[in-house]
Amino acid sequence: MLRTCLRVSAGLALLLFAVRPCLAWESWGGDIGGSRFSPLREITPDNVGQLVRAFEYHTGDLTARPPELMRRTKFQATPLFVEDSLIFCSPFNEVIALDPGTGVQKWRFDPKIATNQRPANRYVCRGVTHWIDDQAHRDAVCRSRIFMGTNDVRLIALDAKTGIPCADFGKGGEIKLEIGMGLDWPGEFQITSPPAIGRGVVVIGSAIGDNRRVDAPSGVVRAFDARSGEPRWTFEPLQRDGIEAGHANVWAPMSVDETRGLVFLPTSSPSPDFWGGRRPGNNEHANSVIALRIETGELVWAFQTVHHDAWDYDVAAQPTLTTIDTGEGPRDVVIQPTKQGFVFVLDRDTGKPVWPVEERAVPQGGADGEALSPTQPFPTHVPVLTSQTISPDDALSLLPGLGRSACERQFAEARNEGLFTPPSVQGTLEFPFTGGGVNWGSAAFDPVNQILYANTSRAAHLIRLIPRAEAAGFNPPPGHDFGQQRGAPFAMSRVVVMSPLGLLCNKPPWGEMVAVDLRGGKILWRSTVGTTEDLAPLGMPLPWGAPLVNGLAVTAGGLVFTGAMDAYLRAFDARSGKELWQGRLPVPGVANPMTYLWKGEQYVAIGAGGHSEAGTSIGDSVVAFRLARLGEAPSLWSRTIDRPGGRFVAGSALITLAIITLVIASLRCRRRRRIKQS
Repeated sequence: MLRTCLRVSAGLALLLFAVRPCLAWESWGGDIGGSRFSPLREITPDNVGQLVRAFEYHTGDLTARPPELMRRTKFQATPLFVEDSLIFCSPFNEVIALDPGTGVQKWRFDPKIATNQRPANRYVCRGVTHWIDDQAHRDAVCRSRIFMGTNDVRLIALDAKTGIPCADFGKGGEIKLEIGMGLDWPGEFQITSPPAIGRGVVVIGSAIGDNRRVDAPSGVVRAFDARSGEPRWTFEPLQRDGIEAGHANVWAPMSVDETRGLVFLPTSSPSPDFWGGRRPGNNEHANSVIALRIETGELVWAFQTVHHDAWDYDVAAQPTLTTIDTGEGPRDVVIQPTKQGFVFVLDRDTGKPVWPVEERAVPQGGADGEALSPTQPFPTHVPVLTSQTISPDDALSLLPGLGRSACERQFAEARNEGLFTPPSVQGTLEFPFTGGGVNWGSAAFDPVNQILYANTSRAAHLIRLIPRAEAAGFNPPPGHDFGQQRGAPFAMSRVVVMSPLGLLCNKPPWGEMVAVDLRGGKILWRSTVGTTEDLAPLGMPLPWGAPLVNGLAVTAGGLVFTGAMDAYLRAFDARSGKELWQGRLPVPGVANPMTYLWKGEQYVAIGAGGHSEAGTSIGDSVVAFRLARLGEAPSLWSRTIDRPGGRFVAGSALITLAIITLVIASLRCRRRRRIKQS
C-alpha cells in the first residue's frame, strides 16, 4: 500500500492538521496527492544560510553520450526517498539509486532505450513511482517496487532494493504498450511522467507529438495489475462522437486518492492544437480534470478547463489533492492550476467548483472552418496567478531605438484581443504563451497555513496559421516551431516573441513565484525567480526572472525551494516571499526539488541537467544540500541573499545592459559580414 504523509482532521471552528511523522518524499509530488509539502522543519529561514553542498552525483551521460544526443535531453526527474535510497531516472530512463547521505551509487538499471528515435518531447523522464505490495512476504523479492514509463513506450517494474527487474511482472519485468496505429516516426509517442498507483493498479499516460496531423494517436490511458502486469482497463478521454481528432492524452503526472479509490487525470488538447474545424463542439473530455475509479476505469466526473481548445492550453499540472477550510468547514478538494494562470478548486467527490466559475464570452472570428466555443470558464474567487493581456506598451524598453521598436511592431501587427484570441493567418499573440502560467512542475500547498504556492512564466507566443497551399514549401525561420497539421486546411508556426537582442519582448519579470490565500481569495505575495546570469552574454545576473516550467517544494520549516533557468537552487521565505539563499548548481536545475531526513539531518536535492529546448547548458547531475555540521567551513557553492522579494524594477542595471547591447550588436554585424562573404 502506498503511504500517505498527511492526515487531516477538523475541529469545530477551524482545521487542525495532524502531520504523521512521514519524513520522506515517497512520490513524485511529495505524496500521492501531489501537495509538494514536507513536514520537515530542521531548515528554517533563520539557518538556511548555513546550507552547504552535501554531494554532487553525475550519471555519466555527459561524457558517455554524443553531444548532439545530449542536446536533445531535458533532465526533469525528482528523486524519491524510499528504501533508504534516493531513486530517480535519467533522461534515457536509466534508474539509479543513491546513498542519501553521500550520493554514492547503490545500484543502476539501464533499459537500453533506442537513441535514434528523436522523441517529439526530447529524451525526458520526470520520475519513477514507488509501491509496496502488502500482500507479499516482508522479505519477498519485489515486495517493494519501482515503476517507470519509458521514452520507447515500455512500463517497467524493478525491485526497489536492488534494481533487478520483477520477473513476475509482464514479460521479464516489462510491458510493451500497444499504440494501436502506425506512427509517423518512432518518437511520435512516448511516456515522460511517472505512473500513478493505487489499490494494486498501476496507471500510465502518454506524451504525443503535437501538430503533426488530425488523425494523431489517441490519448488512451492504460491500467495494469501492479503485481502481474495483466491489463485491467483502458480509458479514452476524448469523447469522439464522429469527430476527427486524436490526443487528449495524459502526459502530465496524475494523482491518487487511495481512500476513495480514485485516480485524477489532467488531459491535454485534441489534435491538432491550433485549428479544430474537424472536431466541432467542446471536445469533452479534453483539457479536463477527470476522476476515475482506479480499480475499474469507470468515469466518476470530469471538469473541462478549456472548451474546444485552439491554443494548446492543455492541463499540464498535476492535480493537487488536499483539504481546505472554505469558511464553512473542511472540504476535500482538487486544486488545478492552468497554463492560463487560472486556479480551479473542485470538490473531490463531485468535480463541482467550490467557488463559482463563470462562462464568459471570448473573442470569435476564427480561421476558415473553425468552430470556436463562444464562452470559456473563468474562476471568480481565486485571483489569476499571472497577467493575461499584453499590448505594445508592455514591450521591453532597453535603450531608445534598440529593441523596443521591433517588439512593439510584433505586438502591434499581430491579432491581439486578449485571452483566447483565435489563431489566425495574420498571426496571433498568445499570452500567456503555451508554456506559460503553471506548467508540469505544478503547484505546492501548505495544508497547515492553507497557502498555495506556484511558479509561473510570462512570455508571448506568435501563432500563425499557414494556408495548405503555402505549407508544402514553407521554410520556418530559425527558432520557429513548425507543424504540418496534416488533414487540416492550415499548417502552423509558433515562436516565442523575442527582441533582436535575444531577450523576451515583454517586460519582466519573466518568472514569478506566487503565494495565494485560497480561502481569502487573494494573492499574498509575488517574488521574481531567476536571473539572466546563465542565459545572457557575459553572464550578467539581471534579476528579471526566467520562465519557470519547473515546480517547487514547501516545508513546515517556513521555506519554499525552487530551481530556475539559471544554475541555482533557491530558498524563499514562505511568509514574505523574500529570497533568502542560493545554492550554486553545475547547470540549471529545471526540475522539481525535494527534501528528506537522513540520520537526523534534513537534505534538499534537485536534478541539475539543464533544459535543451530552453537553450540552457546541459548536464547530468543530482545535487543535495544540508546544514553545515559543527566546525564545517561555509560552502563556496552557497550564499545568502540580502534583498526583498517582489518585483524587480530596472534601474542602474540598464547601464550594464547597454554595454551588453553594444557587444551583441557588434557580434551580429560581424556574423552578417561572414554570411555575406560566404
